[in-house]
Amino acid sequence: MTEAARARRLPIGLTLATLISLAILIALGVWQMQRLDWKSDLLAQIESRSEAPPRPTSEILALAASGEDLGFYRVSLTCPGLAAAPFVQLYAIKDGQAGQRLISACPVSGGAYDSILVDRGFVPDTVSERPPVDATASAPVEVIGLLRNPDPANFVTPDNRPDANLWYSRDVAAMAATLGVSAPAPVFLLAETPTNPDFPALEPTPLPGEIANRHLEYALTWFGLAGALIAVYAAVIRRRWTS
Repeated sequence: MTEAARARRLPIGLTLATLISLAILIALGVWQMQRLDWKSDLLAQIESRSEAPPRPTSEILALAASGEDLGFYRVSLTCPGLAAAPFVQLYAIKDGQAGQRLISACPVSGGAYDSILVDRGFVPDTVSERPPVDATASAPVEVIGLLRNPDPANFVTPDNRPDANLWYSRDVAAMAATLGVSAPAPVFLLAETPTNPDFPALEPTPLPGEIANRHLEYALTWFGLAGALIAVYAAVIRRRWTS
């Protein structure tokens, strides 16, 4: 075989490496497009549910029996003694400020659950005071808010410390046990109305201000890298053939 013919053969190693890399880049781009569809549907669901008039909490919790995802339904509930109820503290960050979200149990009637955990709001670390706790309080508090599914802890999430009332993940069962309830609903009720009018430092925070949807940008990046890889491979082959 002449040198010219040998030069025109496709380099096996380079070609295989390019094909493998190209397949990975295209797969990542397709995955981001699938994520785009998922996020778009999620944002549409959030918008339609969170902006709807509130419905009774018991009515929405009943949907769980049919497998309905309860996330982001807007509900209303009357909680006796909520302003002075015992609470657990969940570490959180709001607008760059570290603090704690105060979570209490509220009884619900009917269905498979005896209570729901109510996220009463956020207190920044600059405020050391906390609302008073009185287990005998019974004054009703009308709560309107959004149901949220608990986010699972991951490998970087610190362990919860119930003994010190320091929580880093929304463990429904463990929080409920600490608060003395046995059959909690599997979702949280994030209050959007004040639960402690006499304690204004507790700010209801049901949703982040904006939920990003940059999956199209990510997909175009992966597809762009795939196109660049093809261009580089073609340039290498062309140089071999013309040298």
